[in-house]
Amino acid sequence: MNKTNPKSITVSCDNESLASLKEKQWIYEDALNKYDRLKARGLSLDMSRGKPSPTQLGFSQPMLSWTSANDFISIDGVDCRNYGGPSLGLSEARQIFSWILGTSTANIAVAGNSSLALMHDIIAFLMLKGSPNGNKPWVKSGQISFICPVPGYDRHFSILESFGITMLPVPIIENGPDMDTVEQLVFEDPSVKAMWCMPKYSNPTGITYSAETIHRLGSMKTAALDFHLFWDNAYAVHHLSDKSVFIPDILDVSATAGYENRAFVFASTSKITLSGSGLAALATSDQNLSWWQSHSDLRSIGPDKLNQLRHARFLKVKSSLDRLMESHRSVLAPKFNAVVSTFHRLLGSLNEVEWTEPLGGYFINLKVPTGCATRTVQLAADAGIVLTAAGASFPYRKDYKDCNIRIAPSFPTLSQINDAAEGIAVCVRLAIAESELE
Repeated sequence: MNKTNPKSITVSCDNESLASLKEKQWIYEDALNKYDRLKARGLSLDMSRGKPSPTQLGFSQPMLSWTSANDFISIDGVDCRNYGGPSLGLSEARQIFSWILGTSTANIAVAGNSSLALMHDIIAFLMLKGSPNGNKPWVKSGQISFICPVPGYDRHFSILESFGITMLPVPIIENGPDMDTVEQLVFEDPSVKAMWCMPKYSNPTGITYSAETIHRLGSMKTAALDFHLFWDNAYAVHHLSDKSVFIPDILDVSATAGYENRAFVFASTSKITLSGSGLAALATSDQNLSWWQSHSDLRSIGPDKLNQLRHARFLKVKSSLDRLMESHRSVLAPKFNAVVSTFHRLLGSLNEVEWTEPLGGYFINLKVPTGCATRTVQLAADAGIVLTAAGASFPYRKDYKDCNIRIAPSFPTLSQINDAAEGIAVCVRLAIAESELE
């Protein structure tokens, strides 16, 4: 049955129950009328991914014309047109990521344009070649498990699924992952070889790990000698307010605790400069870098040094980076504020409906009553508002409560975001009203 067709109820009950059912019927019909008006507007909005808008990409457009016929030599005298040069990346490109990550350039390699590709490669190297500590390849170690804070980044989970790695979901709470559960898992189970972490403005919750959580992650005792943190600091400088959030450097924390090879830190300029033509970086210990380099050098003659040089010319000093990120904030913050204010206005009175109000990053996580997320996303799609699939933020795409929806406000215009937020609220109310009639 098409659930958007009007419903009616025929029951035998007492007067009080009948009054309650009539009220639910009225609420449902009102929600349905609003939804029908939404569909009639003929919207066509894609909010399925956290993509920078054309306006944001325009901030870095000058980077495409920085070069001249004689400008191809790096600060270290490398001819960026040719093979060779430092396989860890140009010094000036590594400096950019030192500003972003707050760690030493000596610990940084710049390679390619995708931090996700670096994550994939390191997992592949661990699976096939063994760890930097000399432990045997994971494919020869029996079951391999990753701790996966949830809700989390769907592409992290897709990589693990492709390698047949077992995913162990652990809930994200106010200060990061539930550390009591994490510490128990890593201490008791030697199959737990690694953990995904998005420590700052996490995707999709916007949660930032507390200093205490980071210190516990860096110092916890693990049954696996080759345990690693996959530290995806994708939103390190992506602030939505004038309060710049600081987190400790996990490399320092881990080294101080005696686990200097624990963390692989990832970042990119994908949402800083040009998403399809940015830079990606790995930051880790000396031993880990040597291990990574020994394997990665076999698959590439070297990085795109001209793109690294282009970025270095564009982001000459840290203040250039700061000004660029402030430009991004000027576009993004009003969109996030529009979603949050609309949700307060249209959903604030509903039980079991809540949402995050992040200080940075690219997403808002909307929680609806159990069993209503998939229906809400379907209703939105039918009304021309494409959202990330319900369940995508969980391993195996299974949100067992079916209550989480990722909202990505970055790409549409502010006017479109206002339309989308109102439309999503209408869909939530109809999905809830339908569920209460069943």
